[in-house]
Amino acid sequence: MENVSGTKTSVWINAATALGVTGMLAFAVYGYRHGIFRSRENMEAFLRPFGAGAPILFLLIQAVQAVIPIIPGGVSCLAGVILFGAGWGFVYNYLGICAGSFAAFLLARKYGRDLVCSITGKKAYEKYSHWLNGGKKFDVLFAAAIFFPFAPDDLLCYLAGLTKMTSRRFLAIILLGKPVSIALYSLGLWMFMTKLIPMF
Repeated sequence: MENVSGTKTSVWINAATALGVTGMLAFAVYGYRHGIFRSRENMEAFLRPFGAGAPILFLLIQAVQAVIPIIPGGVSCLAGVILFGAGWGFVYNYLGICAGSFAAFLLARKYGRDLVCSITGKKAYEKYSHWLNGGKKFDVLFAAAIFFPFAPDDLLCYLAGLTKMTSRRFLAIILLGKPVSIALYSLGLWMFMTKLIPMF
């Protein structure tokens, strides 16, 4: 049975997720009504006032969503491609997600199972908790999963923090594996957007 603290954490996380998704939908409606997505020139004009702050803000959002599911990962990756194009969108997605993944790993290592269950949900944790009994086999499963774009990466990063995997090995897997999944995501989204929005 979850303790009161864990329940409160779950409530706050669910609220943050709902707020994040609502914010993304509101931005999509705003962008559509104001023609932001109609051309690359309009998009650049929208971003210009933010200067260097635009990619920095996006990096922070992408890192945070890897720790706390404020925005679904696929949605934030799509935002990166829309806002910055396939190239820079990939770079910012990669840096932000890797930073957030390492933060999730460190949080799990420091605070343990209770925090992981609070953030990821007890059902999700129990679905994959048997991976923790695999010893070194977990490292192999984790590395394989990170290479695929549809694996539950955030949850797996938390689980990795509960194992004996070293920080160095975790970083190596994330830094080498994430480019593949993010590139597939970015390429797929880029191809989709070229069909959907003329400016691409």
